[in-house]
Amino acid sequence: MQFIQADSGSFVPASHEDPGRPGVLKRVIATNRQLQRGRVQMLNWSRLPAESSFRPHYHEDMQEIFVLLTGQVMMRCGDDEAMMQPGDTVIVEPREVHEMTNLLQTDAEYLVFGISSEEGGRTVVVG
Repeated sequence: MQFIQADSGSFVPASHEDPGRPGVLKRVIATNRQLQRGRVQMLNWSRLPAESSFRPHYHEDMQEIFVLLTGQVMMRCGDDEAMMQPGDTVIVEPREVHEMTNLLQTDAEYLVFGISSEEGGRTVVVG
């Protein structure tokens, strides 16, 4: 698991902008070195209801990138844990068992991107 806090980098002008007067700024969350080769399998806007969890599972050939939009959650990957605040990102590697728990009494929302290596992998629920 890679945990990237929202305040881990500064915003800089996008490459297509005038550095002296940029119209848009970006903060790089992950580079191609951190993401596996493959094709985007999915992009979901997800909601984790208050005080709930999704089931521990892993993907045989898919890397997942979670970006928390609202709420406060605990992401567990094996023995690693990351307390996520809005704007934080977690990258989960293929075959890493992962589980997310909503710590608040309100729904949490997040984006999740899946990158498949296209090896025909399955999703496997653990426990």
